[in-house]
Amino acid sequence: MEENLLDKAVAVRQGEELDLARVDAFLKAKIPGLQGSPELEQFPGGASNLTYLLHYADRDLILRRPPFGHRAKSAHDMLREAKIMAALKPVYPYVPEVLAICDDPAVMDADFYVMQRIPGIIPRSNLPKGMTLTPEETRALCLSVIDKLIELHLVDYQAAGLDTLGKGGGYVKRQIDGWSDRYRKARTPDVNDFESVMTWLQAKMPAQDIATTLIHNDFRFDNVILNPDNPQQVIGVLDWEMATLGDPLMDLGNTLAYWAQADDDATMQLMRRQPTHLPGMLTRDEVVAYYGEKTGFKVDNFDFYTIYGLFRLAAILQQIYYRFYHGQTKNPAFAPFGQMVNYLESRCLRLMKESVL
Repeated sequence: MEENLLDKAVAVRQGEELDLARVDAFLKAKIPGLQGSPELEQFPGGASNLTYLLHYADRDLILRRPPFGHRAKSAHDMLREAKIMAALKPVYPYVPEVLAICDDPAVMDADFYVMQRIPGIIPRSNLPKGMTLTPEETRALCLSVIDKLIELHLVDYQAAGLDTLGKGGGYVKRQIDGWSDRYRKARTPDVNDFESVMTWLQAKMPAQDIATTLIHNDFRFDNVILNPDNPQQVIGVLDWEMATLGDPLMDLGNTLAYWAQADDDATMQLMRRQPTHLPGMLTRDEVVAYYGEKTGFKVDNFDFYTIYGLFRLAAILQQIYYRFYHGQTKNPAFAPFGQMVNYLESRCLRLMKESVL
């Protein structure tokens, strides 16, 4: 294993420090055998929930908590995420093991949980320095990642006792209504209103869901962990906050919203957070075709799901930008999010004009 390829934590960002003594005392009461005083670092990836590394003498642990500042009422539910992970672990082995859950405000100002660390490679905007793949190897990696999404969608959730994970049917309408409402509430004066996009989505939504399956709702390359000894192998899948039961094509649309391919424009390339531009990566159209072939789901006229995914991404970015705009978070990475939201609206409008729906 090459240590330089592993995903690494860095110093904690200013304003996002934790009361380490209280966290340490809580964990030692919950997890047997923890030794010494932990060192705290933070993973730089991610723009929503915060992820920390607790380095003990004998083991490393991962702590997840919501962002600081204003949070949407239904977002950043750490207790739900931890419970979902525990329920999924027996039927989807790529989920990390949850070790402790805390809802005590005396320990922290927000709910949090702690899980095992799965050491490995997390492919972010670019592959780690020193990691090179041929186009053939890149294609194998791409298919391996897509296969994990397909595998999740094909889990028999009823046999696994996961019927209560979500509301099931009517998912498409709930998402269009819900994200439209959240966008309007989070809008700041410097972003566009997205009203024509929301009207189009309401008019073009399918009459019923294509199916009801387990869905991840944030499935991206930077939410998977690769085996450092075999980078084409996925050994972990992270960030289960929004997992539920729903329409799998909506999940695929969410994934493709982040899929900046090699021939996309310069702005989309600047927004890229995963290495989907590399030679050998499938294009968005190729992903849809491969997914349809493997699952048997009808993927004709995928335009609705593509535009939904882009709109939902804009709403997520806007919720984060709202906190930055109002001074509730100081992370400078959030400063351009308003411009990104406006760009995504223009992308949606162009795709709507081109759509055959």
